[in-house]
Amino acid sequence: MFRCGARGFATSVRRALPGFAFEQTVRSKGLSLAQGTVNGLTEAIGNTPLIRLTRLSEELGRNILGKAEFMNPGGSVKDRAALFVVQDAEKRGLLKPGGTVVEGTAGNTGIGLAHSQGKIDLLRLLGAEVYPVPAVAFDNPMNYNHQAKRHAESLDNAVWTDQFDNRANRQAHFETTGPEIWHQTNGKVDAFTCSSGTGGTFAGVMGYLKNQSKGKVKAYLADPPGSVLHSYVQSGGKLTERSGSSITEGIGQGRVTDNMAGEIESVDGSFQISDEKTIEMVYRCLDEEGLYLGASSALNVAAAVEAAKEVGQGQTVVTILCDGAYRYADRLFSRKWLESKGLIDAIPKHLHKYIVLE
Repeated sequence: MFRCGARGFATSVRRALPGFAFEQTVRSKGLSLAQGTVNGLTEAIGNTPLIRLTRLSEELGRNILGKAEFMNPGGSVKDRAALFVVQDAEKRGLLKPGGTVVEGTAGNTGIGLAHSQGKIDLLRLLGAEVYPVPAVAFDNPMNYNHQAKRHAESLDNAVWTDQFDNRANRQAHFETTGPEIWHQTNGKVDAFTCSSGTGGTFAGVMGYLKNQSKGKVKAYLADPPGSVLHSYVQSGGKLTERSGSSITEGIGQGRVTDNMAGEIESVDGSFQISDEKTIEMVYRCLDEEGLYLGASSALNVAAAVEAAKEVGQGQTVVTILCDGAYRYADRLFSRKWLESKGLIDAIPKHLHKYIVLE
């Protein structure tokens, strides 16, 4: 499965909510769903739980729900887009049996290649060939996306799936993630927020929820420092300003991708979430909710807290728990790393017990 990680390109083949009624008990319904079998790994993608973040919900007086995408087979929300872009290539006759899939993957703006060495190692373990390339702007011909495209063109029976500008990415979430959220909340969702890398998750889920609710569901984009998307939304699509960098990986963007293009009128607002708020939420979710989340997931939860302030008491905000902390633990829970990023003081003192690595 594709992961948004280090710059380079790779080739590789309920808990019941207040006011929500269920025909079965949550436990019996969960067990009945769990008894079925699926035909191969790809059919295990999706249908992830929607988790009520209990402590945050009680603190805010709103329901904060997180879609547990870390429970996909590949461990992240990216499984959905990966499946759809490959199936789309097959349907269009671009990819035949035995062919090669080529994709460009990017870390967050301003983050160096070494930041994601673990992801590179994992890709290779899964059988991918990984070609690290310099981190340069999109308008540079040596940008990883352009290099990935050229590499695919140089191979027989190969396709560049172009996750950033391939609308099949967005469609994956319009057809699966959005409908799942709508069903799991019985249509009782008031706001949706998440960050954007390729734009597929945010645009696809937003599009479906807006359609189903006739525009009533509010959509808020979450963005880290170093990305242009917050200024893009705040200016009504006129500005793409950026400053700083972030510890988060796979989210934020230096341009407006085709998955996001044309969506600005549907977005109700945006939040820029600092690294300090993100790292605090990593530790809070671990301590208060028992959720071992990566930085992008924690950023989304922090954005959900901000979105909760925009809706009324008792209303429901949904966000995406993109992946877990397993691939980032050597940094997120390392005292030396946290100090090097100036983030140690952002973590409440009583949560320092989780800083277990030097």
